[in-house]
Amino acid sequence: MALSNKGIRHLSRVLFKNPAVNFQVASLSTSKKNGATAQQVLTLDSMNPSVKNIEYAVRGPIVIRASQLKQELADGVEKPFKEVIFSNIGDAHAMGQQYNTFLRQVVALCVYPELLNLDSFPEDAKLRARRILEGCGGNSVGAYSASSGIDVIRQDVTKYIEERDGIPNSCDVNDIFLSTGASDGVVAILKLLVAGEGASRTGVMIPIPQYPLYSASVAELDAAMVPYYLNEESNWSLDVDELQRAYDAAADSCKPKVLCVINPGNPTGQVLSYDNIVDIIKFAKKNSLFLMADEVYQDNVYAENCAFHSFKKVLLHLGEGYMDQVELVSFHSMSKGYMGECGFRGGYMETFNINPGVKEQLIKLVSTKLCPPILGQAAMDVAVNPPQPHEPSYELFIKEKNDVLNSLATKAKLTAKMFNQTPGITCNEVQGAMYSFPQIHLPAAAIEEAESKNMAPDAFYAFQLLENTGICVVPGSGFGQKPGTYHFRMTILPPTEKMDSLFESFRKFHMEFLEKYST
Repeated sequence: MALSNKGIRHLSRVLFKNPAVNFQVASLSTSKKNGATAQQVLTLDSMNPSVKNIEYAVRGPIVIRASQLKQELADGVEKPFKEVIFSNIGDAHAMGQQYNTFLRQVVALCVYPELLNLDSFPEDAKLRARRILEGCGGNSVGAYSASSGIDVIRQDVTKYIEERDGIPNSCDVNDIFLSTGASDGVVAILKLLVAGEGASRTGVMIPIPQYPLYSASVAELDAAMVPYYLNEESNWSLDVDELQRAYDAAADSCKPKVLCVINPGNPTGQVLSYDNIVDIIKFAKKNSLFLMADEVYQDNVYAENCAFHSFKKVLLHLGEGYMDQVELVSFHSMSKGYMGECGFRGGYMETFNINPGVKEQLIKLVSTKLCPPILGQAAMDVAVNPPQPHEPSYELFIKEKNDVLNSLATKAKLTAKMFNQTPGITCNEVQGAMYSFPQIHLPAAAIEEAESKNMAPDAFYAFQLLENTGICVVPGSGFGQKPGTYHFRMTILPPTEKMDSLFESFRKFHMEFLEKYST
């Protein structure tokens, strides 16, 4: 099933059914009626309609309300809770995660090179900072870099990919593009792919549930969204039969051309097996689909029976007939993993088997933004070029890295356990990433009241949860879900010491909610 802009707007209404979603647009419309003049060039009626079609639930109305509640608490307004817990977004440091010492040391040295003269900074941090600075124009992070990124950092990325995949000489530095997080890379590739009108318009296959960047980008670019459903009954697995169903259903209304895969999954936390990736690549080849592999959570794998396998590695293992025919772009970011450095906006994408002429156009496209943030590039370099066992910073670095990942693994298990011990909720194992996506089994009376308020039932539930406990989660309708099911996404990032009290508050609210709407 392909979705046009009209279809995407309809999906948004189905997902949210919430007047608060469009409260900003509504308020602007009011101001237009009450104060806008006929001389205004830019109005809601004249603006780009594709922008109005964008929805981004992760920072949507419930998060805006959470921020209002936080301010109300600061102003002394009485609430049934003492703090707002923002469990809506994978922002590790905002949730109290400690930064990695070595990473911050290298960035500090790059920002203020005079620190290189101090004995308090380890020599391996100084070595990396000097190397990065030498790669910068004028030996300063205040200068632009090449649009594809600083060459020495791109070289480090190639080495990282080869070592990660265990395939020497498999990566070309000219295929590496540093980016402003992974998001800018995703949007840039979609811009290259989107073309055509009507039945020949580009269809983008997107998992449901999905990270809303994809549906928002498709709406902005006026492409067709082709949703395929992950299988919740088998821990959110990706079934090739479902891919084929979605592809066939869309064939009459658009030209499915792109297959987006998120591994490990967001918001669902599943980790694809090697064999599953093989099947996906074969499906892409069979149907002449361009593969986009969102792999930003590749460090976040917790389940004992799971391991991360990159699409690039599996594609190379498949050999001729695949590696020379399937087009692939992979994305990584330092906003997740053990680093959690969202604010630096560092990331990269690797292109593989891309038409040389198209790559020239990609270079032109990224050049329009001049370059990614230099400090984000420097921080990304530490992520792909960390201290080695023979270096002085290694012991502390590996301890801090393991402490973060072990804590996340503990909270991943605890989260699923606590949800599954709560009546009316089922939650799959959180195999990876940073989120749980539990299903809430809502009483009919709650669904009826939500619909009477023109709200999606899980949005109604999430707003009630926020107002009564201060816990901010994102309704599953913001990510997409099978009709008749209701979910929410909650991060596993709150500090361990807060998890017990968080779940105590959550369980108390949930049981009272069930009692209220079941009688």
